[in-house]
Amino acid sequence: MMTALILNLDNISLTDEQFYQLCQNNQNCQLERTAKGELVIMPPVGGVSGNREADFITDLNIWNRQTKLGKVFSSSTIFRLPNGGDRSPDAAWVKLEKWQVLTLEQQEKFPPICPDFVIELRSKTDALKPLQEKMQEYLNSGLQLGWLINPQQQQIEIYRPNQAVEIISLPATLSGEEVLPGFLLDMTVF
Repeated sequence: MMTALILNLDNISLTDEQFYQLCQNNQNCQLERTAKGELVIMPPVGGVSGNREADFITDLNIWNRQTKLGKVFSSSTIFRLPNGGDRSPDAAWVKLEKWQVLTLEQQEKFPPICPDFVIELRSKTDALKPLQEKMQEYLNSGLQLGWLINPQQQQIEIYRPNQAVEIISLPATLSGEEVLPGFLLDMTVF
């Protein structure tokens, strides 16, 4: 099994433009940069995780097409988080008014915003602690709602600003609460 490779870049500082160019020059690699400046090389996911991720994005996008409240993004999108880090959630959603404030260049490169909503799906190769740290980076940068779905332990961690992380057993559905009004994610795909 392949796991994420984390490179410590102590004393090596990549500018935002250099990190962007590194990603463009290595498009066959999925790269992220933590708020601490570590470079993370993510392995590809297997079929089960890839299918689950596609189901989540599909459900989110269908809801968004009906409501027209924002923009949905796949795991290929890197967000330049306001409090540091360049991260790629498995699924993300940004409020339309927040997206429209960005320039065309900002939209085309790595958007310098934090999504309002993210889903991270733990695959068999993912260690839990780095995913929890990633979720905390989102919260520190303005995330309104986040779900860390952990099939290995049959539970979900729900992240909200200024609240303790809520850990629940896998429910039949998850609610988008007031962040995604009317959105329900069908969890019976597990």
